[in-house]
Amino acid sequence: MKRWVWLLLLWVCGFQANGQACLAVADSIRREFRIPELGYAVVSSDSIIEMQVLGEKKAGSGRVANLNDRFRIGSNTKAITGFIAAQMVKRGQLKWDTKFFDLFPEMKAGSRKEYYNITLLQALSFRTKLPKYTYTNAVPVKSQFHGNDEEQRMQFAKWMISQLPQKTKDTMGYTNLGYLVAEFMMEKASGKSYKELVKELNGLLGTNFGFGRPSAVDTLQTYGHDSLLRPEDGKYDYKLEWLLAAGNINATLPDYVKFIQEQLKGLQGKSKFFTKEEYNFLHFGLPVFSVGWFWDKDDDGHIFSHNTGNPGTFLTSVYVYRDIDRVYILFSNVQSTLAEKGLDNLFDQLFDKYQK
Repeated sequence: MKRWVWLLLLWVCGFQANGQACLAVADSIRREFRIPELGYAVVSSDSIIEMQVLGEKKAGSGRVANLNDRFRIGSNTKAITGFIAAQMVKRGQLKWDTKFFDLFPEMKAGSRKEYYNITLLQALSFRTKLPKYTYTNAVPVKSQFHGNDEEQRMQFAKWMISQLPQKTKDTMGYTNLGYLVAEFMMEKASGKSYKELVKELNGLLGTNFGFGRPSAVDTLQTYGHDSLLRPEDGKYDYKLEWLLAAGNINATLPDYVKFIQEQLKGLQGKSKFFTKEEYNFLHFGLPVFSVGWFWDKDDDGHIFSHNTGNPGTFLTSVYVYRDIDRVYILFSNVQSTLAEKGLDNLFDQLFDKYQK
């Protein structure tokens, strides 16, 4: 796009109260960065400042996007898992220092000794030595396991704790596997499946979080796309099912806004779920990454928590600015380097307009 056109759109966006000019900027970004469907929201603790979904559900389909469209949120699932775990800690069902093998002593014999003392908090904060693992890993394969999803996940967990630990001198070891450990602990302590725990959270928040690829359940729903804009086939993805609590929730933008706005309220001491101190622990209690949240400071000294979901065919980013009472949420139904640049671009425009 020619620079003068960009400057004109941004100037109008800056002076338009109803956000429609920002919609034009967002759609220009969507087209330039080859994003079939784009969603974004700007939220304060007491209002939705702007929320839009635009484009098409599937590249070339002509099916117009709307606010009821579902996006896989990938690793942004982790904050939801951490939130549920924190509720269980508050109720006394678990403690942050509860050890995995306190709940599963029968599995200890098959584990490497490096994993003997993994706690709930360590599992939720990347502070284990569990091997690196994501949905792109080649092993193990589904044929190694049998039974239903829950049985396969247990077999996968047993495989996991038999593997060599990460070779890292750092305190943190990035892997999705800690969230599998946390999931099992939460299920054992509650007597409920992870999906049942999410359903309970839906009831509390008035949300409707789902699981897996939206198009696998409803072919008229949103399709994710790879970097070549090829739509996903909608088939069952067993690896993402194994990593259920780490990255397999899908959500509409309005429902995700409800959850994230609740975080901002809590950080300002306005939540019924946790105290201000408890929310601050979830977001900022440990260096770099606490319970489901990375955190940092920007060049102006603003502290913010954030995460990005990238489960292969979607991109979702969230930035929670505690001290300036703003949240920025960005959804895309394509995962590519180009789309990532587009979301970064849109974030910059929205932040400049709405930070005050």
